[in-house]
Amino acid sequence: MSFFSAQGISAGYGGNNIIKDISFTVEAGCLTGILGANGSGKTTLLKAVCGILPHSGACTLDGKKLEALSPRELARHCGYIPQRSGISIDISALDVVLMGFNPRLGLLEHPNSAMQSAARAALGQVGLAGMENTNYLHLSEGQKQLCILARTLAAGSSLLLLDEPESALDFQFRHRTLETLRGWLSEGERCGIVTLHDPTLALNFCDELLLLSGGVLTGCIRPGEDPLDKMKAMLETIYGNLSLLRCRSRSGQARLLMLKE
Repeated sequence: MSFFSAQGISAGYGGNNIIKDISFTVEAGCLTGILGANGSGKTTLLKAVCGILPHSGACTLDGKKLEALSPRELARHCGYIPQRSGISIDISALDVVLMGFNPRLGLLEHPNSAMQSAARAALGQVGLAGMENTNYLHLSEGQKQLCILARTLAAGSSLLLLDEPESALDFQFRHRTLETLRGWLSEGERCGIVTLHDPTLALNFCDELLLLSGGVLTGCIRPGEDPLDKMKAMLETIYGNLSLLRCRSRSGQARLLMLKE
C-alpha cells in the first residue's frame, strides 16, 4: 500500500468543479510535483487534499482516511504552505514557527523548551538563523515563505503540501529550499506534494511530476527514469515547443535543463 493515495478527487468553487476525478499515489520519502498552466487546478488540488476545500473522493495517509479526521487531527498529520501566509499582525519569526505546534497543545498550554529548540533549529535549517526575534511583517516576501516552511518542518507533519514555495525566492534560496525539503523527506516516514512555478526545478528535485490540464490529470513524468523524448512530448502539452537536455554540473551531478523554443 502506498504511503499516500488520492482517489477520485473532484473539487471546485460555487458548485463548479475545477479538478475532476484525480487519482495518484506518493511513496514515503518521495516528493511529487504538480505542473500545469495557470488555472489548471494545481492550488485547488492541494486545498482539497488538506481539507480546506470540500471535495468528493478520498485521501489516505499511512492508513488514515484524511476526510475522517477532525480539523485538529488533520493539522497534526498534514502541513499546508499557501502562496500567501495570511499573517498580518506584529509577531516574531520564532512565534510564527511555534504556531506549528498548536495542534499538539492543550487549551492555554504554551510550547515547551523542546518545541522552542525545534523551532530555532528549523529557522536555522531554512537560512533564517539569528532572526528569531525579527518582526515577521518586516521580513521580505521570500523570508516570510521560508519562515512558514520552518513552521511546517518543525511541526513534524507526515504529509507536506507546498503551493509554489519558490515563487518569491531568489536563485540561491530556491535551490536551498528544495534541498532542505529533500533532506526533511529522508528523515522519516513522510512525503511531500508541491506545485512549482519553475519546471526546471521540478525536473531536478521531484521524484515524480503530475501534469494537469483543464482540471484533469493528463500524464505522469519520472525525471530519473523516463527518456528525454517522452518527457519532452508531455511537457510540450503545457509549455509549447521546448528543448530538454541532460547535462552535469561541475561537481558531476546529473541535471535536466529545459529551454523554451
